[in-house]
Amino acid sequence: MRISPRSASTRKAALAAAVSMTLLVGALTACSTSEPQPPAQDIQDGGEITIGAEAEPDCVDWISICAGSIWGNYILMAETIPPVFNTRLVDGEWTPVASSLVTEEPEAVIEAGKQVITYSINPDAVWSDGTPITSADFAYSALQIRDGVDIFDKTGYNLIESVDASDPQTAVVTLSTAYAAWRTLFSQFGLLPSHILEGQDRAAAMVDGYEFSGGPWKLDSWVRGTSMTLVPNENYWGEKPHLDKVTFLFLPDTTAAFQALKSGEVDALYPTPQADAISQIDAGLPGISSQVDANSGSVEAIWFNNQAFPFDSKAVRQAVAYSIDRQAIVSRLFGDLGIDEPLQSMNSPLVGAFAGDDFSRYSLDLDKVTELMEGDGWTRNGDDIWEKDGETASFTILIWAGNKRRELTAQVLQSQLKDAGIEMSIQATTPAEAYSTLVPNGDYQAGLWSIIDTFPTPSLSASFVSTNIPTEANDFSGINFVRADIPGLDDLLIKVDTELDTDARIAASLAADEIIADYVPAFPLQTVPNVLLWSDKLGGPIEINAVEGPFWNLEAWGLVG
Repeated sequence: MRISPRSASTRKAALAAAVSMTLLVGALTACSTSEPQPPAQDIQDGGEITIGAEAEPDCVDWISICAGSIWGNYILMAETIPPVFNTRLVDGEWTPVASSLVTEEPEAVIEAGKQVITYSINPDAVWSDGTPITSADFAYSALQIRDGVDIFDKTGYNLIESVDASDPQTAVVTLSTAYAAWRTLFSQFGLLPSHILEGQDRAAAMVDGYEFSGGPWKLDSWVRGTSMTLVPNENYWGEKPHLDKVTFLFLPDTTAAFQALKSGEVDALYPTPQADAISQIDAGLPGISSQVDANSGSVEAIWFNNQAFPFDSKAVRQAVAYSIDRQAIVSRLFGDLGIDEPLQSMNSPLVGAFAGDDFSRYSLDLDKVTELMEGDGWTRNGDDIWEKDGETASFTILIWAGNKRRELTAQVLQSQLKDAGIEMSIQATTPAEAYSTLVPNGDYQAGLWSIIDTFPTPSLSASFVSTNIPTEANDFSGINFVRADIPGLDDLLIKVDTELDTDARIAASLAADEIIADYVPAFPLQTVPNVLLWSDKLGGPIEINAVEGPFWNLEAWGLVG
């Protein structure tokens, strides 16, 4: 899973439990649709476009924590790093499909209690310097994640016992046990070129960009704070890009981004869905086509630091949950898009079969707040704020600067919590600062952000298993940023990852959901719909991929002749 600075990291196989729903916005100048559009017959070869990007990646060493922002996936990783599986819409459900990197669906079998996965590599697959992609790249990538420090998520890779790379065209990976989500391996993080990176400090070599590519595009330039530009990879073995150049212009302020689209400064936008943006879409944007898709893999939540005051108390976390009218927040933000119910699970709608509704126990109930706080030893002080041992029930929540929807959400939360006797202040920061220092180090009390499924399978283990708390003991790897260590939860979430029986996985997931809702390490608010806008001068099968994002097929985009 990736973490999203959108107002809307990587969860992980192949069970199609997707809930598919696309909303059409009526008053558009062009039709919105969830189905692929036929390529325009008059797309030109050549030309340049500019796309507005909400966030700039902190780094592009994709397996490190600093690369946790989903926008890095969207604008560079998906275009340059080859995966084993892509996610595609099959019979209305988002499903892993073997990519052109391999000649056939990889084979996974159980042998003597171990899982053995065989990958047959496409002999046409090469890196941008013409060097063939081989089993050595599988071995290098696997061990960099399994044995590395400061790794975003080792889930699955920590089960790897060996990688047989004796045949350059075949990689054989042996896991110590069954792993239901094995298709995520070499898919969420893809492959890295061993012939370039072997023997180097990978993190240092990649952090500020890289010249290699195993995708249809390669990085041409990165001007920190301004833009990132891609050009075609002339040695790509698949479909070649129509365009000569694509520049992503970093526009974190949604209002400024909309103005840039309307003025023609940018040709496409994947904006935060917020009230003023939706009203502009409904009013009609001349010369702009739109798609709004509610089949989202995002979970927008309040994330508590479970090891920091006052959220080191389960009672306080529960009291906060009973202080919030989520229904009112969701209806205000997304009611016009048909999303009017809060999420009742930390699992996203894409993996709805694995999600319970245990958070439905929490609705606005100030009597329950009083019961919980008094039971935990708190009393109201002269300012009508809960106080205990000389400390007040006060905290600061992190939001992203320039994100108007989150600013509104935080202001509503602030008002609701004050009525319940809980004091909240708001700190605007950047995703880069939050994900590189504050959040991994535990230097925060609460934050408002999303996690986004980047593979259609459940895996809350990355966010909530105790061994994924970044610490010196695990070389500061993992994204359990809430620093939760909840009795009984680890075993259930690991079972969801490893159990091969579907019914047993679902049962474990539902049991885990119940525990998570009881302990409230985080509090889900809503799923956030996806919005894609593009100039009518662009053609091709332009559409949102609910898992891989808006630019998953950028090579097929072009200028209309």
